[in-house]
Amino acid sequence: MAGTGVVILLISVFYTSYLSKELAEGERYRVENFVLALEQASNTEKEFEDLSLQLQIIEKNTKIPVIIADEQDVIVDAANFRDDLNSDIPYLQSVIQKLKKNGFSPIVSMGSGNKIYYKESILLNQLRYFPLIQLVLIAAFVGLGYIGFSSARRSEQNRVWVGMAKETAHQLGTPISGIVAWLENLRAIREEDEEVIEIVDELRTDVSRLELIAERFSKIGSIPSLEPVNIYSELEKCRAYMQRRASRKVQFNFPAPDSAPLNVRLNPPLFDWVIENLLRNALDAMDGQGSIQVDVTEEDHVVNIDVTDSGKGIPSSRFKTVFQPGFTTKKRGWGLGLSLSKRIVEEYHSGKIFVKRSEEGKGTTFSIRLIKAKQEKPVTEPVTELQA
Repeated sequence: MAGTGVVILLISVFYTSYLSKELAEGERYRVENFVLALEQASNTEKEFEDLSLQLQIIEKNTKIPVIIADEQDVIVDAANFRDDLNSDIPYLQSVIQKLKKNGFSPIVSMGSGNKIYYKESILLNQLRYFPLIQLVLIAAFVGLGYIGFSSARRSEQNRVWVGMAKETAHQLGTPISGIVAWLENLRAIREEDEEVIEIVDELRTDVSRLELIAERFSKIGSIPSLEPVNIYSELEKCRAYMQRRASRKVQFNFPAPDSAPLNVRLNPPLFDWVIENLLRNALDAMDGQGSIQVDVTEEDHVVNIDVTDSGKGIPSSRFKTVFQPGFTTKKRGWGLGLSLSKRIVEEYHSGKIFVKRSEEGKGTTFSIRLIKAKQEKPVTEPVTELQA
């Protein structure tokens, strides 16, 4: 389609160029006739000759700006400029100089020796600029079409995401409810067997995890509620969960959970999902050994969370593509983790997630920027709200 547009534009340019050339030659011919008519009309020797045709030619020339100058380029007369410019000698001289600079050859009157300079008519100038105007219009049309197509495609993708997520949550709900009922039934009939009860408790923990996953999927597509949450305690929850499921050769270096509280506006289930995705990717990149470092820093109204691993690293050419749906370096998996994380951080938390740095063979740092919760000062002091 783009090729067709280029061909149409080229044809238009060449045809417009041809028309401009023909029109320019026609205008010069008209000016030559105008000069000849002036000579004949000013010839006093033919006093009784019918000059109606010559006068008609002179009167008809109302579109082409004309300057009449003598052999030394002293202005004699001018016509078809604005009324105030027809007698503006400095302006008319500048027009002559510009025409000469562009290689214009004046028409020389055979009778008086005067030189006739003329500018192209407005119509001819408009025709010369027509391809450029056409190009701008085509570019605007293509741009608007692309924006509309991209918006429609993005909207369709969003509907697919939301539909898939909610359907997943719905499908998980039924078996989870069944498993919970069976566990409670097993607990009731074997309540005196401590070993069975211990297994039931562990299974209930895993079922609770499934319930959390279903809750996360159900929130996709709806506006989650954000609340002030201490970022240190929330990160500690993620560390405790993931470290129990990681190799003992992996070191988890997280901020101390008892640090001075730092509240961030977030939705805990969705935020935990983001951190767990980053930690899982880090564990996969380290092949069972290495370290994961999480650092929290504050700026004016923003909290930065950096997650650094000592894994394989990411090539710089893939820093942006890692967040696209389907991108994965694993043999198993759909490549949706980072895409979902980006959606959660940027669309639901009004934050930003990106690859801060990475070096192949040395590790990767993902950075999350979130809005700090508003802080309230004691009533005894003037209250100043920090913008989120």
